[in-house]
Amino acid sequence: MRITRVLGATLLALGLAAGPAAAASSPSADPSGDSGAPSQAGTSFRSATEIEQGQQATASGSTGDYMYWSFAADAGQRPTVKATVKLPEAHASQTWQIDVYDGLRRRQSCQYGAQTRTAAQGTASVELACVLRTVRAWSEPWANDPLPGTYYIRLTVAGLPASDRGLPVSVEVRADSKDIGGVAAVDGSLAQPLTPGIAVKSEQDGSDAQDAQGSKKSAVLSSIEPDGGWSSNWWSDRWVWTGIGGVLAALAGIGGYALTRGAGRPSRIPPGV
Repeated sequence: MRITRVLGATLLALGLAAGPAAAASSPSADPSGDSGAPSQAGTSFRSATEIEQGQQATASGSTGDYMYWSFAADAGQRPTVKATVKLPEAHASQTWQIDVYDGLRRRQSCQYGAQTRTAAQGTASVELACVLRTVRAWSEPWANDPLPGTYYIRLTVAGLPASDRGLPVSVEVRADSKDIGGVAAVDGSLAQPLTPGIAVKSEQDGSDAQDAQGSKKSAVLSSIEPDGGWSSNWWSDRWVWTGIGGVLAALAGIGGYALTRGAGRPSRIPPGV
């Protein structure tokens, strides 16, 4: 009975300890938070419009244009990018495609989702989706694994007939992530997330660059990052569940010893005494 009470108290304590860790690793983006969402798209990687996860960005353009957005994704997240293109009433068949690139501008493959779709003549809209692989905290240099940093969304139309070039379209884009947690944890991390930046360090004398007024500049990185900053440390909820498993194994050993103590021990009293 005492062992049962000890085991119950230990499980309760571990559950309370694991609760805050699990809550801290949950997605921080508000799915309904579209306040201040961008209403235009960039025309290249360098001018990509920055959006937060959970925001529904909008943009207006013309068929034949390239549209770019960027968002931040951290280790342990599985990003999902969705786009809805509202087409003009009179148009021929069009094929739209959404691509996602990482901070090194490497095209990332989609696990599943309709990355390319063809809108038949007269279709009012077309919906695209791309579910990426889980972002890893570290990877081999030769691998194409998604890593923490900035991700670029590119929306374009392929196979466009000449009669449809320049027709107005409106687009809605949204990026969300599912937090995979310690299941995707690896033993390593990047020194810095893969975000675009401007080098301001002088290579000749190693001194900080200065502007026209003589004030020192600092490196300018992408302004978007996950709420709470980048998870650059070694901690993940995998350690919580590993600790729980270790404690349960120890308690099981103690309980088994207590239950079998004294059973089957040979008598030390000599026969006939």
